[in-house]
Amino acid sequence: MSLANQRLKVLLAGVLSLLAMIGVARFAYTPILPIMQTEAGLSIAGGGWLAASNYFGYFTGALIAASVSSLKLKDLFYRLGLLLAIATTVAMGLTDNLWWWALWRFIAGLASACGLLVGSGLIMHWLVSQQMRPELGIHFLGLGGGIAMVAAISEWLLGGYNWQQQWYLFALLATLLAIPAWLWLPSPNLSGKTNSGKHIADQPPAPLFFQIIMVAYFCAGVGYAVITTFIVAHMDQIAGSGGNMTFLLLGLAAAPAPIMWDFVTRKMGFINALSLAFVIQLLGSLIPFIQPTTTWAYAGAVLFGSSFVGIVSMVLTMAGRFYPSKPAKMMGKMTLSYGLAQILAPAAGGLLGQWTGDYYSALYMSSAVMLLGLLLMLYIKLAVPVFARSVHQVGNF
Repeated sequence: MSLANQRLKVLLAGVLSLLAMIGVARFAYTPILPIMQTEAGLSIAGGGWLAASNYFGYFTGALIAASVSSLKLKDLFYRLGLLLAIATTVAMGLTDNLWWWALWRFIAGLASACGLLVGSGLIMHWLVSQQMRPELGIHFLGLGGGIAMVAAISEWLLGGYNWQQQWYLFALLATLLAIPAWLWLPSPNLSGKTNSGKHIADQPPAPLFFQIIMVAYFCAGVGYAVITTFIVAHMDQIAGSGGNMTFLLLGLAAAPAPIMWDFVTRKMGFINALSLAFVIQLLGSLIPFIQPTTTWAYAGAVLFGSSFVGIVSMVLTMAGRFYPSKPAKMMGKMTLSYGLAQILAPAAGGLLGQWTGDYYSALYMSSAVMLLGLLLMLYIKLAVPVFARSVHQVGNF
């Protein structure tokens, strides 16, 4: 097999793994949430707590990814994550007990971390080992594609099924996706060298640069967690319909966005591109709630979808470039901040929704936090001399 064909299979393995471990294990919950509230008696606050449990599992997975250096062990975690994505999706349909649901959502969060962090790190390491361009845009097609996939399936194929049956059908889908994702990702290169024998060397960023990026990434995570958890229920509440279509458009906009942001970073540099993505994400989060109509919701979903996944893709690619010998470890550290946001934000949003009877307060709260993240990115942009070395390592301004 030619190297080009092998690259295609490896990248497809990554895309399919994200469809299974993020698309199904994480995002299937969002379109099923309103049905669980109607048919299974799940409250608004309970929905927020289940989302927080899922994100706590993701946070735990990020902590593991940040502390494990062994590529062999990471390969094992990747494959375990595929199995957990299937098992927990089945388990969600087997009970109507909130505590069991919380456990399965926690374990599904672990699976999501295996896909987004461990899988991304393994693919970045493979690209570096093969001396290919260290970009993850194609790989992250699976992140936005996962949202579009579950939204489209829920909107057009599962309308006649109850909440339990929908979980079982999504588990079958995860199984079909996991098979090639398992088979097409080769075992990692453990030599510490590229295929030409060149040593793979790390170039750590300046500590202050790393700390500011982590806080800004936390802010982006708050917006991501609140919007992707509650957007379907919010639209169904205020407009009576349109929630799944909003979520679908968000996913369709997100699917090709990582490739687009790869081109943007080549032209503008990482910091300019990240700052632009923060601006677009903030606008996308505000538009549907300042103008609560389906038309504006669709416009906001496109803006939000095209930007949030770009932030994730760029930050994790940045981490991989700083630490090419062990990219998943740095990715895990970055994601601890994003994961913490995903634990706190849905729980806080659910409580705010419970108190006020709608989701406006939660969504305005997340927008305020995202504004802080944008200001931090602009600080890095303006303080050029302080961060010049770190910025040069990942791309010029």
